Amino acid sequence: MEFEAVIGLEVHAQLLTKSKIFCSCSTTFGAAPNTHVCPVCLGMPGSLPVLNRRVVEFAIRLALATKARINPVNVFARKNYFYPDLPKGYQISQYELPLAEGGYIEIEVDGERKKIGLVRIHMEEDAGKLIHDETRPVSYVDLNRTGVPLLEIVSEPDIRSPEEAVAYLKKLRSIVRYLEICDGNMEEGSLRCDANISVRPKGSQEFGTKVELKNMNSFRHVQKALEYEIKRQVALILDGKEVVQETRLFDASRGITLPMRGKEEAHDYRYFPDPDLVPVEIDEAWVEEIARSLPELPDEKKARFIKEYQLPEYDAEIITSSRKLAEFFEECVKRFPKPKLVSNWIMTEVLRELNREGKEIDETKLTPELLAELLELLDKGVISSTAAKKVFVEVYATGRRPSEIVEEKGLKQESDESALLEICRKVVEAHPKEVEKYRGGKKNVIGFFVGQVMRETRGKANPKLVNQILTKLLEEG
Repeated sequence: MEFEAVIGLEVHAQLLTKSKIFCSCSTTFGAAPNTHVCPVCLGMPGSLPVLNRRVVEFAIRLALATKARINPVNVFARKNYFYPDLPKGYQISQYELPLAEGGYIEIEVDGERKKIGLVRIHMEEDAGKLIHDETRPVSYVDLNRTGVPLLEIVSEPDIRSPEEAVAYLKKLRSIVRYLEICDGNMEEGSLRCDANISVRPKGSQEFGTKVELKNMNSFRHVQKALEYEIKRQVALILDGKEVVQETRLFDASRGITLPMRGKEEAHDYRYFPDPDLVPVEIDEAWVEEIARSLPELPDEKKARFIKEYQLPEYDAEIITSSRKLAEFFEECVKRFPKPKLVSNWIMTEVLRELNREGKEIDETKLTPELLAELLELLDKGVISSTAAKKVFVEVYATGRRPSEIVEEKGLKQESDESALLEICRKVVEAHPKEVEKYRGGKKNVIGFFVGQVMRETRGKANPKLVNQILTKLLEEG
């Protein structure tokens, strides 16, 4: 029997506002515990929340980018549950009337495009953070994160594989970063993902028993957790056992999921409209104003890069996955109008260094001007491709101009045709047996001659020019 997975994702995106959703406390990450707090986010009696307008604007931006339907009136609700890092004893969220419903995110896996539907996008506040002491049976609470604004994006159960889940997450992360509403940093928890997953016989329309997965803070963890859970659930069914509805945690060190708690049909959160917050009425003119300010989004930019710069689809996909990288590419092409060569270097040398350091392009000393200058030196034959790669490493590390590094290290290629002709002639005359082989049809022997010339010039000869000269000399006989 063949099985298929049915997966829905719940993603929380922490918004890049300067202050919290209902008070003026700072949202800056990494401050000393319990220093970015006030009576509102501590849930003190008599304190009243005031909605941050910027949070609503950011939510509208995402709703427009995902083609979701924006509700002209939406309501904040109290979600009641008790946990040590929730000082009020409830979380302010949205329930029956969220900010937006519907919409979709388009993904591509193995060359096939697919739309993953959205159930809703709603605004809510974050809870605090518990830090468990590893040496004693105590826990500490840090309430700095309490009240930090979140958008919760809930997908339809349209995802059918771990690969599709990762593609969806990557596209969503790319969109929120393009919109500059969330930094998408999964390691720091500013983009968090829970997955609801069940399996069923292929072709069946009935849903299986759903399990919720938590504790996945990277794309790799999401994929590994889903792969394991699919195998676990299928094995249970084939053994004639039942899949239990529960919440499970992913243990990254062992690559397995473990039970966290049982889960009934639904939590009784006793939602009701928050009496301290009036309904949010969204003016259509404001939505239109926000729509006009939206940037070119990843899919649109990718299509333009393919058409305008004649880039392969794969290159365009990688370069436009980051707004900053796409802008870097375009600035570089303005100065050095050979898009494919720029793309090749970004896809290899630049991305290698960025991935190694875990940085964005704007966090480095490399600028479009510096890369364009280096590529021009390479394109004009001033330096070889080998030398260009050496120069790039130093440019990336120091921010120095490539021409200065080339001059200082004596990396210029020998491109004087008359000087190279003399050296090539001497090499040909010194190796009559190899000349005979070449003229007898063994054309790959030219590599031997090129090597000899490079040795004579200490690697500084322009290999393209050397090839041309040697071919001419060898063919003349």
